[in-house]
Amino acid sequence: MKKRLIGALLVVSMAATMLIGCGAADKDAKKESNTEDTQTEGKVKIGMTLYSLKNEFTVRLANAAEAKAEELGIELVVYDGNYDPSTQISQVETMISDGCDGIILNPQDAEACAPCVDKAADAGIPVVGVNTRVKSDKLTSYVGSIDVTAGEMEMQKIVDLLDGKGNIVIIEGPMGQSAQIERREGIQNILDKYPDIKVLAEKTANWSRSEGMTVMENWLQAFDNIDAVVGENDEMALGAREAIKAAGKDIPAIGVDGITDALNAVEEDNLVASIFQDGAGQGSKAVEVLLDAINGETVEENYWIDFEEVNKDNVEEFKQRAQ
Repeated sequence: MKKRLIGALLVVSMAATMLIGCGAADKDAKKESNTEDTQTEGKVKIGMTLYSLKNEFTVRLANAAEAKAEELGIELVVYDGNYDPSTQISQVETMISDGCDGIILNPQDAEACAPCVDKAADAGIPVVGVNTRVKSDKLTSYVGSIDVTAGEMEMQKIVDLLDGKGNIVIIEGPMGQSAQIERREGIQNILDKYPDIKVLAEKTANWSRSEGMTVMENWLQAFDNIDAVVGENDEMALGAREAIKAAGKDIPAIGVDGITDALNAVEEDNLVASIFQDGAGQGSKAVEVLLDAINGETVEENYWIDFEEVNKDNVEEFKQRAQ
């Protein structure tokens, strides 16, 4: 009887030990399961490298991508390329080694960033370009706006303002970036029709307001008669206007993107107009297209989002949309 009692107690003790052990194992299993869930449960993981996160437009683009990724249950890691193609190539290598299922590329330079696509393609990872182009036939898809059109729209606006004749200066984006190349092409398309519009000078200010201001300060000293400024983006146009006002002059300027400060400037007659580019639309669409590609669905080569002119008559509408 005593032996049976001891045996029963041993059984109970072993059972309790097993239960405790199972509880610990369950916790470990849950931890492991949670980790797997974070990676799999629809946790497609994607990376995004932007040529910079130091201007409002690319921040707007990144914020929209993050919001869409959260909505779709995707893990998104965003990188700042800091205006450097080699940095972006290194970031793509990091995304590949980190096991990203797809990559969104907003390249600083159309040619210098081509290795980003090559490396991802070699690893079997789809790449969707957004906003600025890269020269590669291995790109999965591209989401953006036709920059030639933006150049044509802003130049035509200035031509109309000057009645087809006058002296202008052109502030360009980073040389070699697709937006700079294509917007300059669009500007030239309009200039070719108006031989009485003379380009006094053109220079890059790298999308920077401070650089745009410096470039304009130099031109104001070099030229006596500048009738208008064509900026390939809003930041540079706003910088030019700061220099113009500081010099006690009033030379009209136009830009591209429709950033908040530009909308305010249009409303206050500080900019003639801005050519609105839907960065939020581009960012969210890029995430959607990349997810489709990851899931094996057929995607189009290009997805285009139209530019729109912001002027004094419709600026309030765009301010509402930007909220």
